[in-house]
Amino acid sequence: MRLLAELNRRNVIRMAGLYLVGAWLALQVAETLLPIFDTPGWVLKALVVLLALGFFAALIFSWIYELTPDGLKRERDLPAGDVRLEGTTRKLDLAIIVLLIAVAALTLWQPTLTHDSRHAAAAGSQAAAPAVISQVQSETPSAAGRDRPAVVEKSIAVLPFVNMSADADNEYFADGISEEILNALTKVRDLKVAGRTSSFQFKGRNEDLSEIGAALGVAHVLEGSVRKQGDRVRITAQLIHASDGFHLWSDTYDGELSDIFELQERIARAITGKLEVILQGDQQQRLVPVATDSPEAYALYLQATGIFNRREGASFAAGIEMLQQALRMDPNFARAHTRLGALHALAPQYAAADLNRSIAASIEHANAAIALDPRLAEAYGVLAQSQGASRQYLAARESYERALALDPDDVLSNFWMGSSLITTGYRQRGDEYLDRALAFDPLLPIALMWRGSRHAFVGELVEAERLLRRADSFGLSNVGIGLSYLAEQRGNPQQAIDELARGMERFFTAFPPDAARIAAEGSLGDGSQRVAALRMIDDYLAADPEVVAGAVPYALIRLGQPQRAFEVMARAPTDADAVMLFLLWSPMGTEARRLPEFSAFVRKIGLTRVWDGFGPPELCRKHADGEYSCE
Repeated sequence: MRLLAELNRRNVIRMAGLYLVGAWLALQVAETLLPIFDTPGWVLKALVVLLALGFFAALIFSWIYELTPDGLKRERDLPAGDVRLEGTTRKLDLAIIVLLIAVAALTLWQPTLTHDSRHAAAAGSQAAAPAVISQVQSETPSAAGRDRPAVVEKSIAVLPFVNMSADADNEYFADGISEEILNALTKVRDLKVAGRTSSFQFKGRNEDLSEIGAALGVAHVLEGSVRKQGDRVRITAQLIHASDGFHLWSDTYDGELSDIFELQERIARAITGKLEVILQGDQQQRLVPVATDSPEAYALYLQATGIFNRREGASFAAGIEMLQQALRMDPNFARAHTRLGALHALAPQYAAADLNRSIAASIEHANAAIALDPRLAEAYGVLAQSQGASRQYLAARESYERALALDPDDVLSNFWMGSSLITTGYRQRGDEYLDRALAFDPLLPIALMWRGSRHAFVGELVEAERLLRRADSFGLSNVGIGLSYLAEQRGNPQQAIDELARGMERFFTAFPPDAARIAAEGSLGDGSQRVAALRMIDDYLAADPEVVAGAVPYALIRLGQPQRAFEVMARAPTDADAVMLFLLWSPMGTEARRLPEFSAFVRKIGLTRVWDGFGPPELCRKHADGEYSCE
């Protein structure tokens, strides 16, 4: 007790408190500002060491010296009971209070400061992007509450890293690094990771971190920056608690492009360690696999991935060439084969590529990737997409199941499985997979569109509108198909026509510019409009196109000619079979399903092989002769 009293009398305790608060404040400011100036990571570490050593020096100094009105004096030289020292004590108490106020102010200000500084370089480039958070807040309180997924503590969103390189064209590299870290974290069991599409909706936008966390259902946010100069790369990353903006960890990683997978591995390990995730099995060895030994091939892969993610149809040919070049550099680059297969799979839809050649190329590269790495779930998903496009529905179902067995949390595999189930008649199971995809990636526009339309088809109009409007806010044009049905149900015929015309436009690219509106008016308008729409389709089919537009059988069902729709679609795969098949299992397809020709149609296109293998879907039953009938 005497020692404690002596420490108190000599203001050692006050000095300790003052030093600790001041040191913490200095570190918080340094942690926020140093990365902005690309300061090496060792600078912050050195500052921590110096402040720690300085703590003991400050205690020794305060024991020996006393601050008096006459300046510093050795404590042993002061007269006993000097009342003037009480003023010094009050000044120290005041200094501690001031620093505590500064700490509180910094705690409130720091999230905004950090987020603004990280995204200043990208601000403005996304000015036309939809305001995600504003759109959430504009909904009714009950809808907004339902829209926000539950937040679990071990969860994270990886926001797109800011490109700090002198060359703005290196933005693909920053995006790629963010996505690679995100993909590594999704492999960690017991860690919820927001999907790429949802996280990247906030690219270049100055949104409040607490709102981002609430919208994505995550407790933590990772953000950072990437600077690439020649063969050198610097990655700065920081982990933030979303609800209060508290910085849990930050660091800077420098290395060569040849070390890029090691840098990503170190970042992923640091995050999982900070979140106290227990790594199991193979994860104890590695989170980020070394995809290729060629930095040049990896850079080409990232560029092509950017084209794929943005669905830039006009650049698909360039992306395909990049991946072919990457594979010439490294023929064993399995993920390049997978991405090349994915681009080929989407090329007919987004780049007007030849359907049959694209499907063949996609299957070839997916199989090549699987041969190189049988654990690559994405390769099975790409294979399933191409098998489905060529109406190998049973094989596609098996490939999707293989993909999900390897990676149950993969967003695209869950979405693709859900949409495939719905188009083959398994609507309720398909809804479950769509819900699972949205649980991981709550802002995935295409999944919002499919799930919102399914809500509309079963009469859940409020929930349908909520999801469809959300998809629409991201610029997904074909969401108009679902919104059209919603307007029909609510007795708004002109709005239904306008929405259907907008939603069908991308599927009528082989027609004159006003074809989608003509088809929409014929589907929902009067007799003369119906005649005009049928004449347009007759003219198109008279030219005997090699691959029929998927919009044609869809329009024929809407125009009251389902038998003809069956005939057109049974000849060969269209460029978008899912458009008509999605309609077929909706209330608008009821009449078509009840036709005598329906049984022969589903057998011709291969649906019955799936039903024989997995059982009939909920609207259908199998007869003793092996034929199916559906309600």
